[in-house]
Formats: sequence, structure tokens, C-alpha cells
Amino acid sequence: MAVKAQVPGAVIDVQHYIFALQLTDADNNIKGQATVGVKFLKNADAFNLDLVKKNVEGKGMLVSAVTENGKNLRFVQDSGAVKIYTNAKTGSMHSYKVSYAGVPADGLIISTNNFGHRTFFGDNWPNRAHNWLPCVDAPADKASVDFVVTAPDHYQVVSNGLKIKEQQLPNHLKLTHWHEAVVVPTKVMVIGVAAFAIDHPGDAGNIPVYTYVFPESKEAGFKSYAVAKDILPFFIKNVGPYSYEKLANVQSKTIFGGMENASAIFYFEESVTSPGIEELMAHEIAHQWFGDGASEKSFWHLWLSEGFATYMTNLYLENKYGADTLKKRMLADRKKVLEFEKKRLTPVVDSAVKSDYMQLLNANSYEKGSWVLHMLRRKLGDDLFWKGIQNYYAKYRGSNANTDDLRREMEQASGQDLKPFFNQWLRKAGHPDLNIGWHYDADKGSVNISVEQKQDNLYEFPLEIAINGELVHIEVKDKTTSAQILVKTKPETILVDPDVNVLDSFNIAAQ
Repeated sequence: MAVKAQVPGAVIDVQHYIFALQLTDADNNIKGQATVGVKFLKNADAFNLDLVKKNVEGKGMLVSAVTENGKNLRFVQDSGAVKIYTNAKTGSMHSYKVSYAGVPADGLIISTNNFGHRTFFGDNWPNRAHNWLPCVDAPADKASVDFVVTAPDHYQVVSNGLKIKEQQLPNHLKLTHWHEAVVVPTKVMVIGVAAFAIDHPGDAGNIPVYTYVFPESKEAGFKSYAVAKDILPFFIKNVGPYSYEKLANVQSKTIFGGMENASAIFYFEESVTSPGIEELMAHEIAHQWFGDGASEKSFWHLWLSEGFATYMTNLYLENKYGADTLKKRMLADRKKVLEFEKKRLTPVVDSAVKSDYMQLLNANSYEKGSWVLHMLRRKLGDDLFWKGIQNYYAKYRGSNANTDDLRREMEQASGQDLKPFFNQWLRKAGHPDLNIGWHYDADKGSVNISVEQKQDNLYEFPLEIAINGELVHIEVKDKTTSAQILVKTKPETILVDPDVNVLDSFNIAAQ
């Protein structure tokens, strides 16, 4: 299989992980054996796997052995990685076993839930997986994964993919084996271990939908989470096939509102009674296509996950509740984008961020990314927009894309040059800030409109203005754009962007 992404300069491409983990109630120490199947992309005498080493507080993982075919290999562990010495030729396949143990510093959240019960929840985004799993902890290296979890038998275990084995062991232990056949990035590989009440509210086509909630949340959770089975078909119909073997929605201890783990989405603990559960679920389910299925090549292109999930949620809600719902949401999102810009002026594709990716969870990645898709949809029309989105997903499903990859697919679908559009909205910071003046000329029976762009970077975009309820389109591109509109009577009302189709700020005054 051709290398679909990989970190530039990568030595290996991980094909498959098996994580065999032992969890206990005695303490927070976990024991692991990771079997990592790799393909070498170049001749190598060593390679690295990311893994956080035990720190002064005693948190982190200590590797005790690395073997290949039962033979011990030399390895060196530093604070963030384990270097494994081996001899490998380009294109060759190898399988390594890494034995390790420790208390996770992060990534696997071992704590108690609101009801005082002990729980274990993976929480890997963005690159926190290597706190508890030896891996290539970057979205570009996708792999299939098995989790084989041995834990006290009063827990249920949920994970990616299909449950292929559940076996009672001596001493009140239980082994649970989940297998995800589809390649996914480490950020969405996960286990959830807790006492769960489990429901199967229905299927979307041949995809079973499950609910996993704490037993005390059973009544509320079974009811509120059931909406997932109605959301899934919208994306299957409009975007493309669902990639995974099932969809489980899980009440959890994630630090996020929701975390889009492939086929096993985790939601914050109070989500079972949250009035916003439908939109939260739509957002996380949309991620199964965008972020999980078609993943960004690097976190600089995070909007391909978060902007998509935000706009796809808006499209789902527009489809269900009507166009006014979309307008209201776009207005609220526009406000968020403009507020964020005052705090931090940076483009959506933000290559200045080198390590702390949490800072990319911001209004640029989410709401501005969503706004770009909204304006692209208005520019192309619904048919070409969806055609481009479907083609993009079909091409990059199971692999990785960046912003230019999306642009090329949208150009191919529409036959338009979209470079200027993508550059101004995604690669430059800011937005159009407009001074709009109008004057009624009674003699000519016209309204003269002038649109001035106050910001330095000039934008090109269509601006809609409603005069007495009649929509007028003005192509804005220069510092000042003038238009003369014939009218039957003196305007009572002039509304700028009445359908909320441009990411801008403006003031309007009669002259």
C-alpha cells in the first residue's frame, strides 16, 4: 500500500498496533505490551516510538524489553521516546513487541465519576496517546488497532471497532478484545473502562448504534443519546459511507465536551442531561468522516476536522429545523470569530503553532473554518458543493489531506479556480471590515451605494444588500466599490447581508 501521508522524513509507517493492557483497582499502575507492525520507508539501523518516560513524580512509562521474533533488541528511552535499534531495509515489514509499565501522566484518565466509581478513559487528542501507548503520535500515521484489556470483571470495556472476545479469567478478572480494522490516527484510538449500562437504540442501515452510560444515568442517557441513530443517516446520505463497524456513544471523563474517537465517541459526564446534546452529537458524529476518516496531515490544518464538524452540524440542523436555524447559528458563529480576532490575529491555517496544539481549539479552527465552508457553498451552489465534499471524502477516506488537497477537489468538482478564495479566507488573518454609505437620488430613481474596505488586505466577495426587500448583489473587490441601483420608491429599509452569507463586519449610514 502506498504511503498516504506520514510525517515528512519518517523512517517508519505503522501498519497495525496491538495494545495488550492490564488494569487493576489496587493502584493506577498499568502494564502494557504493545505489538507494533511497521513498514520501513528507508534503510534504518534504528527508529523511534513516542512514549513518555517516568518523571520525578513517578508518572510515565518505563520500558522493560523490546523484542523482535522473541529476540531482545537494544533500546534507549529518553523523556519522550524510545529508540529501538534494528536492521531494516526500505519496504521491509517488521513486528516489534514493547513491554512497559507505569502510571499514565496523561492520555489515560484514571479517576472517579460523579457517582464515586472508578473509571479509566483514554483521552488522546491531540498528541497525548504516547503518555500510555508506544506509538507514532501524529495524525499523519494511521494504523489499524487492537485493544486487549484485562481488568477486574466488574467493568465493561468499550473501544474502537468490533468486540471480538470477552472472556472470564480467574481471580475475578475479565479479558476484552476489540479490533478496529480501519486505519485511524492515534488521536482517536481509545478505551473506556467503567461500570456501564448499555443500550442499542437502533441501526443506521447496517451500522449498529450503541449507548454506554453510567448505570445511575441510564434513564436520562438512554433517552438523550438515542438521537445518534437519526444523525448518522444524514451524513451517510450526504457525504459518503460510514467507515467503521459500529457507533458507540459513551458517557465519559473526557476533558473535552466531546471527543470523536473512531466508532466510540466520548462525551462529558453531564452530557446525558445537556440541552445541547443533539448538536454535540452531530458535531462528534460528523468527525467520523472529517478528522477520523479523512484526517488532516498536520494540526495546522485542524480546520479540516473542526471547521467541517462545525459546519456539518449546522447543515444537519438546517436540514432538520429549517434555514432560519442556520442563519441564527451563522450569526452567532460570526460574532465568535470577530471576538477571537481581537484577542489573537492569526490565519486559520496557523503554521506558527509548533507544539502546544491545544491552542488551536479556537474560533478560527471551528467557527471560521465553518464559515469558509458556508461561503464556499454559497459560491458554488449546493449541488457542486456537495459533489466536491463527496469527492474529497471518497479520495481521502482512510488517509490524510491538507487544505490544498481539499481545494483541488472543490476546483475539480466546480471547474473554478479557488486559489484566491482559499488564500484570502484561510491563509490570511482578518476579515473584511466595511463602511457602507447609501444615498437616494430622487431624480434618477436610484440608490447609490458605496462600499469601502477599511482593512489593509483587500478581499473579493459578493455582498448582498436588500433594498425594500429586493436582493441586490454587489461584487466587492477594490478599496471602494460603487453601485447604482434603480428603485421604484425611496427606500424604507436597507439591510446588509440579510441571509448571513459573508464573514464580515460593517456599519451602514445614509449620506
